[in-house]
Amino acid sequence: MVYSREDLRNQLKRREFAPVYVLFGPETYLRDLAAKTIADLSFTAGEFRDFNETAFSLNSEGNLEKALAAAEQLPMMASRRIVRLNDVRVSASGYRDTITEAHEPILNRFLSDPPEHSTVILVADELNGVRKMGRFLREKTAAVEFTRLTENDLAVWAEREFKDAGVAIDDLSLRFFLGKMGPDVLRLTNEVKKLAAASMPGGVVDIDLVEALAPDTRELTNFELTDHLVAGRRSKAIASLNKILDDGAEPLALLGLLAYNYRRLLMAKDMMKRGAARSDISNILKMRYSDQEAFFAAARRADLRDLCKAIERLAQTDVAIKSSIGGTGPAGARIQLEVLVCELALM
Repeated sequence: MVYSREDLRNQLKRREFAPVYVLFGPETYLRDLAAKTIADLSFTAGEFRDFNETAFSLNSEGNLEKALAAAEQLPMMASRRIVRLNDVRVSASGYRDTITEAHEPILNRFLSDPPEHSTVILVADELNGVRKMGRFLREKTAAVEFTRLTENDLAVWAEREFKDAGVAIDDLSLRFFLGKMGPDVLRLTNEVKKLAAASMPGGVVDIDLVEALAPDTRELTNFELTDHLVAGRRSKAIASLNKILDDGAEPLALLGLLAYNYRRLLMAKDMMKRGAARSDISNILKMRYSDQEAFFAAARRADLRDLCKAIERLAQTDVAIKSSIGGTGPAGARIQLEVLVCELALM
């Protein structure tokens, strides 16, 4: 059964533990934090945690069997045993899967009568819901999906982090801070800690401090503009472009980001046409798991010839901005980018 983060949080508050968890989804920071929290709450002061907590990587053959055998062992001087399995993969292509249909019998036996004294935590890098074993794990365990946080969720998270750090921040400064951050919760959390430390001894974060210390990461990491362009959403692409430029992004830096994204899409599209597995493409392009879903969706939509034309058009715009064709300064560069975005969205 698939649970939400809130469901898991409420269960852990009641100190209720499922025998087997599967934690998956693109928000890897919260996924890993949840695994740690389950383990932390499973032990009380004075219990021998080191003797009762074990981790296995499923990249090594036979480790699934070893992990389930470890879970069957009685805890030593503790009330519970924790067994964590990392590198769990059930991918769309099946390539490099670490849990396959060959494992179904042993998993079925374990899940039909799991030991009451153990909690097994499977941390999944990929859990395709269409593949048989992906469905199996979602249905037979307490599966918790960690989706990307919405803007409101990010605001609640950041506000709580500031509060936990003993720092005050007004709503205007908080919104300004969130406007500079991307959707990466780990990055946002680290920036909160940096601002909290810099605010001492007063313990107040204001707009000036945010402006001075928080980097503009949204425009450097966000795939949103490229995604709108490949999908042909011209009005949304223009709105995204204006937002990024209004936030202070340098036109040439943004153009470089677009060129980078289109080159990666072209590489991915070419490899996909040649039958390369998604995991291989991700490894070659050095992609984080949290970025893969939007990227591969865009790559599937894109046409190979249009990607080539787009890269050529990006190069032309680079020359036009640097040679001040169509106007000088930021205004001229902005016009060039607006024309470019309109053209790319029509390809």
